[in-house]
Amino acid sequence: MQTPLRIALIGAGVMGQQHLEHLDGLSQARLCAISDPNPQAATLAEKRGVPYFSDHQQMLADAKPQAAIIANPNNLHVQTAIDCVVAGIPVLLEKPVGVHLDEVRRLVTVSEASGIAVLVGHHRRHNPLIAKARALLDAGALGQLTSVTALWQLRKPDSYFDIPWRREAGAGMLLTNLIHDLDLLRHLCGEVQSVQAVTSNQARGFANEDCVAVLLQFANGALGSLTGSDAVAAPWSWELCSGENPVYPQQVDQPCYLLSGTRGALSLPQLKHWHYDASDAGWHQPLLAEVQAYPAAEALTRQLEHFIEVARGEAVPIVSAADAGRTLALIEAIRQAAETGQACTPAQI
Repeated sequence: MQTPLRIALIGAGVMGQQHLEHLDGLSQARLCAISDPNPQAATLAEKRGVPYFSDHQQMLADAKPQAAIIANPNNLHVQTAIDCVVAGIPVLLEKPVGVHLDEVRRLVTVSEASGIAVLVGHHRRHNPLIAKARALLDAGALGQLTSVTALWQLRKPDSYFDIPWRREAGAGMLLTNLIHDLDLLRHLCGEVQSVQAVTSNQARGFANEDCVAVLLQFANGALGSLTGSDAVAAPWSWELCSGENPVYPQQVDQPCYLLSGTRGALSLPQLKHWHYDASDAGWHQPLLAEVQAYPAAEALTRQLEHFIEVARGEAVPIVSAADAGRTLALIEAIRQAAETGQACTPAQI
């Protein structure tokens, strides 16, 4: 039996502590240190029985972890990951991979040159439900994919915005929330060739968007739309529909993604596969609907299991820094399209 992998946590906020909860259930790894400039993290480290460091560089030197989970503020992601990679430490880096594309390119260069792996935490790709949906698409169950409809519509309570930075430009739902949905659309439907977008802050009047409508043209020819708002009383979003996180009341009968092709359609997260009995059937014949089965497992746990394999050199990252950079490039293209009123092409990573 292998000795448990010694993993350090950099950033002990809400997301970092979520990772620790899932790490507790794994025998393949253990927490060896915590680094966070917030003194409150020292209490968490003491409770966990591991050394505390205010500076992650000092932690890397003294605690000598075999891997690290990075869950500090977004604007620190890239430099912290580079520090770990230079020290020879594989990292699980929370999304977004970075804030600016140039810094992400720098991380990709450093990681690829050193051979030290970076796994980016787009954890929904690790959900068995998504794995099953991807398998159906790859097997041609939908035929030629032609149209995609994605919804992210819910209401964040007013108290959510009591934290000042959540009202500021750049902290809107595009980078905070819809980056997950756009990453899944890339994963399921392929790369996006062109986008058009309109955003609005009419509902709350803050410096960031509270409503967005996006048109997507995929490289394979499929067309898609993503409509989002965090200011509406509505049930259509991955958080509310999927049941992935129990803190949200689940809307079990409501879809948030609809994928349609020449041979069938798929609604998610229900995994309901729609198709005709005969290949030449049309709208006068009844559609058949089958709910596809998949094994239940928590996405964050599966992500950590995958990360342990990556850190041991037994697997390559499902979501590399370059891959996650392409999702960030898509976010940037959407923002540019909304500002200019023109169709935009995501930058290359």
